[in-house]
Amino acid sequence: MIRAGILAGAIASVFALAAPAAAQSFVVTNATVATGDGSEPIENGHVVVRDGQVAEVGSGAAPAGYPAIDAGGGWVTPGLVATVTSLGLWDVGAVGESNDTRAGRSPFSAALDVAPAINPNSQHVMIHRAAGITRAATVTMPSSSIFGGQGAIIDLGADGEPVTRARAFQIVALGESGARLAGGSRASAHALFRNALREADRFGRDARIPGRQSRPAESDTGDDMPLDPRLAAGNAERGDDVLLTRFDAAALVPVVRGEQRLYVEVERASDIRSVLDLKREFPRLDIVLVGASEGWLVADEIAAAGVSVIADGLDDLPERFEELASTQSNIGRMARAGVKVAINASAMENPRNLNQFAGNLVALTRVPRAAGLSWGQALAAITSVPAEISGLGGRAGVLAPGAAGDLVIWDNDPLEVGSMPVRVFIDGVEQPLDNHQSRLKERYRDLDESRLPKAYDW
Repeated sequence: MIRAGILAGAIASVFALAAPAAAQSFVVTNATVATGDGSEPIENGHVVVRDGQVAEVGSGAAPAGYPAIDAGGGWVTPGLVATVTSLGLWDVGAVGESNDTRAGRSPFSAALDVAPAINPNSQHVMIHRAAGITRAATVTMPSSSIFGGQGAIIDLGADGEPVTRARAFQIVALGESGARLAGGSRASAHALFRNALREADRFGRDARIPGRQSRPAESDTGDDMPLDPRLAAGNAERGDDVLLTRFDAAALVPVVRGEQRLYVEVERASDIRSVLDLKREFPRLDIVLVGASEGWLVADEIAAAGVSVIADGLDDLPERFEELASTQSNIGRMARAGVKVAINASAMENPRNLNQFAGNLVALTRVPRAAGLSWGQALAAITSVPAEISGLGGRAGVLAPGAAGDLVIWDNDPLEVGSMPVRVFIDGVEQPLDNHQSRLKERYRDLDESRLPKAYDW
């Protein structure tokens, strides 16, 4: 009966967590407000949230008629945006049953859709929410092929409905990891990649897969990606020399057409150049570089190509041969060249430390001959810039009228070590900040050592 009661309580808590809460209207006052767009913070600022969206940001007297939250002189920022992550895909990394980050034995690659696998009740979601992260791009990593599948943009709210946008991007590994997956050589990886894009282009035409603008209503999937119409009707014959399953080919059609972003994992400068050259052969590709440890060496070329980068935060020493020219100034030098750069969460052991990495880039501006970011640029690199790269420009990662009511109240400057969120809102709904880690901290905060087992009596 006791076990049954515990189980019933656990089930009730899960359903309570899944129940959506109504968006709130309120005003945050007495705060230093950083909007996330790269501008300087606003002293004595306020933020108005109406029906789950930001309605006003300003300084001085706040408008009347809203429930007021006094920040007590703390800081208010947009919710942080983490990309690229595995949030919601695992609980215990070493336990395969709880780990959906890789599908090494899957017959599919590009067709893998991460959205159905995301667990909003994962402790990692809760821990990162408590660190001020409100949105994330999450994806399975390449393992059975150079293609890792289709990533989703999620929110970290406690409402049981995490997916903001399914099938938001594809991810492919080139460089060293792509070479290993493709047969041992970069030449093989590029041949496989080009062949896959050509197959997808031909398949899309033969199967008459509609584009984003011409798709009939009956093939609507709830987002802006097309369905393979053969799932409903029709047919398309394929040759015997194809390498992709029809589902993988269909999944890559939006990539070839430039309707779905392609995240390319690459580090070495020469590999980056090879990726940029792909735009000549496939001009509609919407490429985002991920990693780019040697990006500073080709920063002008990246900027000229108009390609965004999700770069590792502070790589000062190479971990692999393809990172021999890595430097802490990588992001700063690319930004100086005009490249749109976000900080890569997947390169961190703990993505919840995004704000600390951003703060370190600010500190780097004080190091002789180093290149870092201004305070506003650094905050933007973990808020508005990753939101823009994720297709949420103006809707997340920024405090501006019409944006989602994702905001974080901090006890101090959010880019300083030791600063912590005290309140977090997603879509105007205040979020719980407790998790296993916080509960364990409270449990062992004040121990009565007289009750320890005899073995601990020295």
